[in-house]
Amino acid sequence: MADFADSSTALVADVDCTTGGKDLCSKHGVRGYPTIKYGDPNAMEDYQGGRSYDAFKTFATENLGPSCGPAHLELCSDEKKAEIEKFQAMSAADLDALVKGKTDEMEKLESDFKTFVETLNKQYQDQSKAKDDGLAAIKESGLGAMKAVKAHADKAKTEL
Repeated sequence: MADFADSSTALVADVDCTTGGKDLCSKHGVRGYPTIKYGDPNAMEDYQGGRSYDAFKTFATENLGPSCGPAHLELCSDEKKAEIEKFQAMSAADLDALVKGKTDEMEKLESDFKTFVETLNKQYQDQSKAKDDGLAAIKESGLGAMKAVKAHADKAKTEL
């Protein structure tokens, strides 16, 4: 963070998502820790690079600062520029509806995944209990005594 403290175009910051930063982390989809995000504050992206200081420094030097977006169309590819211009041409109400629809889709995917994981976890717990109960029942049915008798009989055969 100190390396970019005086930058007029890049901000490198640390947010504690367990205290005062909860709302900010929730807004940007931070679900696990540590999570590193970068880009336009309105459309943060997940950092997927290395976790060493050198990797961070290289990435920050090469990528932080002005980037493709409505404020810097000159930095966009023709395809991205066309996409942004299409959204800029929409009415505020239409754009709001589109953003809400996509946000709702994302929330549904997250909710469906959470439900799936909870169901999977319940199945795992049920199967684990069934296995443990089954193993206990087998042991209680005399398996230990059976093994002892068999070992004793096998030993007696080899001594003859």
